[in-house]
Amino acid sequence: MLLEDYRNERLKKLAEIREKGIDPYPAKSHRNCKISEIVNHFDEKKGQEVTIVGRIVAIRSFGKLVFLKLRDYTGEVQIFMKATGEETPEGLFGAKEIKLLDIGDFVEATGTVDKSQTDEISVFSNYVRLLTKSLRPLPEKFTNKEERYRRRYVDMNVNPEVRERLVRRSKFWQATRDFMNKHGYIEINIPVLEHTTGGADATPFVTHMNALDEDFYLRISHELPLKRLLGGGFEKVYDIGPRFRNEGVDDEHLPEHIAFEAYAAYEDYEDGMKFYEEMIKHVAKETWGTLQFKVNGFEIDLDCEWPRIKYADLLREKYDVDVFNPDREQLVRILKENGVETNFDVSEARLIDHVWKLIRRNSAGPYWLIEEPLSLSPLAKKSVENPLVTERFHPIIAGSEMGNGFSELNDPLDQLERFTEQQAARDAGDDEAQMMDMDFVEMLEYGMPPACGWGNSERNFWLLEGVPGREAVPFPTMKSKE
Repeated sequence: MLLEDYRNERLKKLAEIREKGIDPYPAKSHRNCKISEIVNHFDEKKGQEVTIVGRIVAIRSFGKLVFLKLRDYTGEVQIFMKATGEETPEGLFGAKEIKLLDIGDFVEATGTVDKSQTDEISVFSNYVRLLTKSLRPLPEKFTNKEERYRRRYVDMNVNPEVRERLVRRSKFWQATRDFMNKHGYIEINIPVLEHTTGGADATPFVTHMNALDEDFYLRISHELPLKRLLGGGFEKVYDIGPRFRNEGVDDEHLPEHIAFEAYAAYEDYEDGMKFYEEMIKHVAKETWGTLQFKVNGFEIDLDCEWPRIKYADLLREKYDVDVFNPDREQLVRILKENGVETNFDVSEARLIDHVWKLIRRNSAGPYWLIEEPLSLSPLAKKSVENPLVTERFHPIIAGSEMGNGFSELNDPLDQLERFTEQQAARDAGDDEAQMMDMDFVEMLEYGMPPACGWGNSERNFWLLEGVPGREAVPFPTMKSKE
């Protein structure tokens, strides 16, 4: 049968149910017990009358006997029904009306908890009440990626591991919040719409606000507004929420994703590395119950003290690149020899970043990458020991950067100079260079205390979960299709 045929058959049943005066979509249900309570605590529940609800996932009919398999969020249980020979109470469905119900319908059943002759935990209820009539049947298998991403609600029913993954995603962010709150941070939600966007090297989305008749950017980072809060007198702040980067889609990048950023006054990047190493371990343990992972062909053990490796040392060791006196021809040659497709007319700093990514993708970690060059870190404070590098740190795990932090730049004149350089690169065609933000510079002129900042996205969750980004979000962005 075609889907249309199944749907037409169910529409006929729906019409017959309405003719009987039964509302197939009532608002009220009367559950007093979850299925998991019956299954996990059978000895306590045996003999008790309960009311349960859920979706029908199987129907078996043998003359006067009917067996329904009912599933709610917490589990599955069998409903044992038997024809009584009496008139079915108004608004209910007994064994003789079971033909009007289908797999996928939501029902309510009131009955006694016991075991069947085959020793299966069951609720003995001769009647069920319809809560929702389903017009489309759920498929037995659902494996096509595009269809799964477009109809995630079907995917979660047929492939319950998808729903379980989203539960872990929720635990991931809850563990982050719990850790930050425990250490005195305050969560403050900041705007998504910005006149000037910054805090990262990324191409923004643009939208228009009718009320003000002005264009706005969707934020690419939480950074600059959170640091304005430090200028306003807060000492420890963070935000968790969506950010938007108008870029390609691959296993590690989605244009819309959830991210976390935090800022602590009177701390520097040395404090930050210690704190966020502890946080990453805590979140991993709370989410997956382990600190050992097999990811992207790497075996990762987070349960150690992570070494610190300088950016310039790595590039010199791996490709003999001098990041302080870059050779454009050398950088282009390295990238071409390694099959990197990019715009080779960008700045040397951007080319160096591409070469670094060649190293990163083969790094198991965990380790901290430190002292990134000044040209690649427009918001980080210069190192006292070497003014050509910054007090910046990235945790490298399984070929990926799992965060970004630094001692925050709070010198307004230095910041203005760096913004000017970034804006010049942007005007020259680098869409990912940061914009001039004079309001932020003005805030710094009023004064912002020394601080350490940090950010990571849900890519950390995707990585340790071992799946690409679109598998780990509830509704991945897709090209529109009817």
